[in-house]
Amino acid sequence: MKNKLKSHRLLTLIRITPLLLFFSGLVSSCLSPYQPDTQSIGRAVVVEGMITDQPGPYFVNLTQTADYTYSGLNLLVTGATVTLSDNLGNQEILKEATPGSYQTAANGIRGIAGRSYKITIRTSAGKQYESALELLKAAPPITKLSSEYKYNPAAFSNDLRNYWEVYLDTKDPETPGDYYRWVWKNYEMTPACQVSPGLNADGAYTGIPCCTACWNINQCYSNCINISSDAAINGKAISRQYILSVPFTSRSIYYVEVEQQSISPGAYRFFSSVQKLVNNTGGLFDSAPATVGGNMKCTSDPDEVVYGYFGAAGVSVLPLRVDRTKDAVGVPNGKVIQLDNLAACIPCMNSINRTPTKPRFWDQ
Repeated sequence: MKNKLKSHRLLTLIRITPLLLFFSGLVSSCLSPYQPDTQSIGRAVVVEGMITDQPGPYFVNLTQTADYTYSGLNLLVTGATVTLSDNLGNQEILKEATPGSYQTAANGIRGIAGRSYKITIRTSAGKQYESALELLKAAPPITKLSSEYKYNPAAFSNDLRNYWEVYLDTKDPETPGDYYRWVWKNYEMTPACQVSPGLNADGAYTGIPCCTACWNINQCYSNCINISSDAAINGKAISRQYILSVPFTSRSIYYVEVEQQSISPGAYRFFSSVQKLVNNTGGLFDSAPATVGGNMKCTSDPDEVVYGYFGAAGVSVLPLRVDRTKDAVGVPNGKVIQLDNLAACIPCMNSINRTPTKPRFWDQ
């Protein structure tokens, strides 16, 4: 029963991230569980996106909610016109890179500290949506990133038994009212742009090679929201802020770029609500998805409910290389890929999960 209620709650929330769309599975038992009436929230557009003062492209993802019993959970909003603009009149129409995912040009509009930004959306059905203006505030620099090796002999798989915790140090500005969000991206160079879903006769995965250099991107989504404010530490140092745990999937160097985002008070409240909702146990008295307020509205129908948030953030970035060639016990728990060099190569396409562009700190 808890799983069923939690699936309903997460499905509503989540179009904040594509990964949460795959929550599924209802618990069965010999006893018939009590099932109170559930309240449907109806079909609603969900918006996810952010502009920063770092190089683009920037992405805006559009999806729609569905009841947890609906057979097609990944409801993408395609064919929309998404326009990103600032308070000085500069604007850019985003291109639909993949269904439901819209992006700016690599050399297109770029966030600038001190300016305010918003998006407007017009769907193929003629409905119009708009976000509130978001002020982009510069972020303080990351002072240091560090990693510490941990060993858990009780864990059942190697990538959990061995791990490296990554911590961040920074200095909060003297001015009050600063809000932070920490996210990260792991880049791993890959020779295969397509991998078989199952194992071959040799016990490995078959991979079709990429035509050019290519990096897979693994990153943190809303199921690991990491936020804070300076309400209790204004002007002081922030030390040993936990960022992520690096898994033992390989003995190669784990390359990660950590972003420290300076977000608005509205974005902080939004992510705080999402964080509480994700961490709920699915009990009868947990907060409902409607408590997650966003900054989007439907301008063509003021009574229509819209979920999600479009934000603007100043960002400071620092890379870290975690050495997994020592300390770790046992064998890495990662995929073994055999390249099919007789197959035609596949182009490395730029997306939120992959890029043909070398990470900017890769050779440093």
